[in-house]
Amino acid sequence: MNIEKIYKDADALLEGHFLLSSGNHSQFYLQSAKVLENPKIAQLLADELAKQIKKSGLKIDTVCSPALGGVLAGYELARSLGVRFIFAERVDKKMTIRRGFEIKNGENILICEDIITTGGSALEAAQVATNMGANIVAFAALANRGFCSRAGSNKSMKATCKLPRDTPFFALADFEFDIYEPENCPLCKDGSDAYKPGSRGN
Repeated sequence: MNIEKIYKDADALLEGHFLLSSGNHSQFYLQSAKVLENPKIAQLLADELAKQIKKSGLKIDTVCSPALGGVLAGYELARSLGVRFIFAERVDKKMTIRRGFEIKNGENILICEDIITTGGSALEAAQVATNMGANIVAFAALANRGFCSRAGSNKSMKATCKLPRDTPFFALADFEFDIYEPENCPLCKDGSDAYKPGSRGN
């Protein structure tokens, strides 16, 4: 499956001058919402991701996603795996699990995002679930921005990856784009302004 082509065909691999959630800048941005607006494509991607996870033999009771970006990907993955789905969300800038969602002590939970960059939001959701009694067995995403090391890839984990090294991470493809600190951004030096296309803070 050519994940890059799927993103390009959906006009979801954007080129410009983007402000990332980390505060850094990039010339490229993956807008998974444009891919997932097509239910057939969403199902296709989730089924392919589920195949990887099933092959691992992990026992998964529930998929949990950080809102907003991970909700569609996580829901479709839960459907494909035949398990329950819940989500975490920010309330006053703090990740929480509410809306009546409950977690049993020792419940095996997979954390699913649409895109994993450093894995910060996924880790926040995992910590909330763990505090409620969950056993986090894996992380997953449609695409990996290349900071973390996914199962089946020979790319090494970078120091900025926040995901735990002892927990498997599944994704369909690696996308590695140059990322710049604002003071060292060549796009800024060329005179353009960074635009924030993501959901957090918008």
